[in-house]
Amino acid sequence: MPKTLSKTPDALQGMVGGMNAAMQAWAAPGEFMIDAMQRTILFWDVLRQRSDQYYAQKEKAVPHVLSFDAELVLDGRTFERPVNYLLVRVKPPQGVVIDSKKRPFVVVDPRAGHGPGIGGFKADSELGVAMRAGHPAYFVGFTPDPMPGQTIEDIMRAEAVFLEKVIDLHPDAEGKPCVIGNCQAGWAVMLVAATRPELFGPIIIPGSPLSYWAGIEGENPMRYTGGLAGGSWITALTSDLGAGKFDGGYLVENFENLNPANTLWTKNYDLWTKVDTEGPRFLEFEKWWGGHVNLNAEEMQWIVDQLFVGNRLATAEIVTSDGARIDLRNIRS
Repeated sequence: MPKTLSKTPDALQGMVGGMNAAMQAWAAPGEFMIDAMQRTILFWDVLRQRSDQYYAQKEKAVPHVLSFDAELVLDGRTFERPVNYLLVRVKPPQGVVIDSKKRPFVVVDPRAGHGPGIGGFKADSELGVAMRAGHPAYFVGFTPDPMPGQTIEDIMRAEAVFLEKVIDLHPDAEGKPCVIGNCQAGWAVMLVAATRPELFGPIIIPGSPLSYWAGIEGENPMRYTGGLAGGSWITALTSDLGAGKFDGGYLVENFENLNPANTLWTKNYDLWTKVDTEGPRFLEFEKWWGGHVNLNAEEMQWIVDQLFVGNRLATAEIVTSDGARIDLRNIRS
């Protein structure tokens, strides 16, 4: 018995050492599990904030993501041929001085499923940069729902009236307005410029498709999706199911389908891995990306038939109701 007891301290020391080794072996996985759980809870909370933000935006009469104050100049809903477009003057931020003799900038936002405001989303946006350089800045946005019977041609005429107003407001400016048309608004601006070229100074159309059959074979999934769908009948069916309106959420879904890996995994995983710092940026973008607007069936069908399927803008085959041919070679800006 005394002999056995004499070995007890060594045995206990071995057991303690083994326990320490086991604890050290499990320390890293344990820390990872705790970190993963904490990140997951914070990730869920950001998604909750996105949901609250969505409904708060939806309740607004004219939801937008502009980071600048603005005042209404013209409301297209009051025109003889009403449209749901608005012209606003963007107020410069504190400390920024505007020179009324400098060329005014007019930013036209895309109505391609999302709500307005991306052109003035941040201080370092198109509007922000223009104002910091001293230029008067105007913004063309829109309400969530189109006016009854509104057409693309009506919007063209309204945007021409907007530009006439900006020119009248700055009679001593160094030149005609610089017009920026983002994405969908880019080809819409080009329609106006082809019929009223005298209204335009420089034209900037970032991310705007003009030649719709262009692209790299095997790398542009939208063209194959359109081919497999068998034409534009699905656009008409979707509009009919929407009682004459086309939900812009379907357009955003098509953008998402261009890169399903990003939609289903990468975007959320990036938020999860950087949840300590990524939340505000994620919510800012989702405020715009998740706010959808509607189009009239006639508008959407015209876009698909005349542009994306017909490719008639690039070939000067579009003719307005009053007989004017939309030819991009008319543009001299």
